[in-house]
Amino acid sequence: MLSEFKKHIEYNFPALLQSPFLLACSGGIDSVVLAHLCAACNLKFALVHCNFRLRGEESDADEEFVKALSKELNLKYFVKGFDTEYYANLNKVSVQMAARDLRYSWFEELRGKEKYSYLVTAHQADDNLETFLINLSRGTGIEGLNGITERSSTILRPLLVFTRQDIQQYATKNKLSWREDSSNDDRKYLRNKIRHEIVPKLKELHPTFDKNFAKTLKYLAGTSALVDEHISDLKKTLLQPHKDHYRISVKELSMLSPLEPHIHAIFKEFGFTQWEDILGLLTTLSGKEVRSGTHRLIKDRDELLLQELKPGKATPDMYFLDDPDSRPPLQLLQQRVNEISETADTILYVDKETLNDRLSVRKWQNGDYFYPLGMKGKKKVAKFFKDEKMDLIAKEAQWLLCSGNDIVWVIGRRADDRFKVTGKTKKILKITWVE
Repeated sequence: MLSEFKKHIEYNFPALLQSPFLLACSGGIDSVVLAHLCAACNLKFALVHCNFRLRGEESDADEEFVKALSKELNLKYFVKGFDTEYYANLNKVSVQMAARDLRYSWFEELRGKEKYSYLVTAHQADDNLETFLINLSRGTGIEGLNGITERSSTILRPLLVFTRQDIQQYATKNKLSWREDSSNDDRKYLRNKIRHEIVPKLKELHPTFDKNFAKTLKYLAGTSALVDEHISDLKKTLLQPHKDHYRISVKELSMLSPLEPHIHAIFKEFGFTQWEDILGLLTTLSGKEVRSGTHRLIKDRDELLLQELKPGKATPDMYFLDDPDSRPPLQLLQQRVNEISETADTILYVDKETLNDRLSVRKWQNGDYFYPLGMKGKKKVAKFFKDEKMDLIAKEAQWLLCSGNDIVWVIGRRADDRFKVTGKTKKILKITWVE
């Protein structure tokens, strides 16, 4: 196994030959064998061990074992203890998930602080098979059947090509010692149940099951790459950027076949899981929306609008421009001028004496109306928005400048005729929207 491991490192993980790394060591057979293999290859690394304090004296004995192994191999080591159960209760996650969060957070913190290039873990082929079966049992797309990747960001897993049997044979042949985690035999955990009851039965089906499974993962990874490339190209066509959101043609989206898998592949990146609700948006009325934890998808006539949700404090309904404690979300500069000079969508000139109340800014409300400059009579703001072909997100973002209850300016779009500058105007107020 050592010669195969050396070749595997040279061809697939050459960075480990030159860059120092951290090796996560639980004291179990997999990580112990990996540590011995890396030491035999003269790689530069240090051991890192987490004491999750879940098994009393057994956990402390694991820690002492790793310290002894570090001295035996003449390696630097790092050890940290955690109150795992407290973290799990505080964050309302399982103990297994808590342990995972704690270790990888610390590993990454330590890696950066001590300037190690990578974290190396001892995941092996049987771990991959177990993960595959766990994901299969829970229901997953093709990405969940790819198993554990050999590399992800700064984490490398060079043992994935070796089976548990390979590792046990190496440990026995070289008379290595390791620690046995008693919790690995507890069948209440799904992984253990799969490991002890299902995997052995699968391996009885065919003498080359391990190799066949490795081929299957390779084929699935290839298929997944093709799908990813197709979806990436599709997103470039479908997701049309517009200010702070994307516009998606309902017609073009509906033409994809098969539709539901495409919907899943396109929108999973944005945290959505409500596939039936998203399908329903294609045929529902404007204004309906579906939200994920990070985004919302809104039906707007013949389009879907995809917008990121940005957490923030609740904002007041109205801001008064003369109130020093009121801070509008947009900046409006006021100045007295003698004449109309420069013009732009961001500039408004009004007859100051027509302003009968304090100036304020607010969002539009149902029933709002104004007298559009250059037109006769009044018009509902909602109808104005429709004529301007504004989408729902643009409507939500639109601010109105008001004098009391009267709308003076649909900011950046249209002034109100009642406040315009005329030949009789004595005082001209220039208001500039600084974007």
